[in-house]
Amino acid sequence: MAEVLDSPDPSVAEHVRRYVETDGESGHLEGGATNLVLTYRGRKSGKRYRTGLFYGVDGDRYVLVASGAGITHTHPQWYRNVVADPEVEVQIKGERFTARARPAEGAERERLWQLMVELAPVYRTYYEPRTRRVIPVVVLERTA
Repeated sequence: MAEVLDSPDPSVAEHVRRYVETDGESGHLEGGATNLVLTYRGRKSGKRYRTGLFYGVDGDRYVLVASGAGITHTHPQWYRNVVADPEVEVQIKGERFTARARPAEGAERERLWQLMVELAPVYRTYYEPRTRRVIPVVVLERTA
């Protein structure tokens, strides 16, 4: 299998390595929320990348928020990449599976945004007021 590149942010890369090495024993609950590892393909490079992200659960689907590491007016790289190539790999604790990522829209986005704000109020109190963009909500649906 092709090499996987970790986030250029040292703290994110360290979190992901720890998570993968311990099957999430260290890193699943981090920053006060549940975390998963998302592996995706770069839209320009074709290389595989991975990052750690907070997630929520909606039935049998997983929900992510594309807030970005800092306050920016552009969507994070991982989000732009999964929009271009929605076939992703997911690790939650020791379980690994493939999924299809898609942005939630309209009423679904609003409902899932509320779900995620309840899990991590920082999305509403810190991120949302500091950006001009609508922060995307992403749904992961298992494919295998």
